[in-house]
Amino acid sequence: MSQENNLIIQAEFNPKIKRYILFYVAFFFFISVMGIPLLLFWFLGIGQTLSKRYYEHLDCRLTEKHLEFRKGYLFKVEKTIPLENIQDLTFIENPLLKYFDLRILKIETAGQSNMKGSDMKLVGIIDALKFKKQVLDQREKLTRRSYTTTTENSSQQTNILLEEIKDLLTDIRDKS
Repeated sequence: MSQENNLIIQAEFNPKIKRYILFYVAFFFFISVMGIPLLLFWFLGIGQTLSKRYYEHLDCRLTEKHLEFRKGYLFKVEKTIPLENIQDLTFIENPLLKYFDLRILKIETAGQSNMKGSDMKLVGIIDALKFKKQVLDQREKLTRRSYTTTTENSSQQTNILLEEIKDLLTDIRDKS
């Protein structure tokens, strides 16, 4: 993750994610039939440890220009999404998430290269609605600032060009 000093907010994750992951993986063990014998080991040891470690390694930060996310214990993933590329922020709920009182915040960007349909999924952010609003507000500020800067630069360039044209016309008039 970047060591920028312009951190706006750091998301906090609900500890219930540990139990959600435990049951989520157990569900796939159960439907695979061959994984059913592994369920006992999953619930009594391995699953508890891995879900705890996963939770401890979750990190999401909103900076002035980016949304940064890091997750994973065994398989680590680190993503940085520029705010100006964010197209949509969507909440997802399902029965298992509802049981654990969790939500998924799905982030979609312009020019997605991901075949699954989103660039980032944040599971279990505490006060996810507030976090979503802050991301959208910061994106709006960044877009507005970028537009203002571009407009000012364009105006300055136009003025310089007009001055040059004026000087050329004056030279032509003086030579005539």
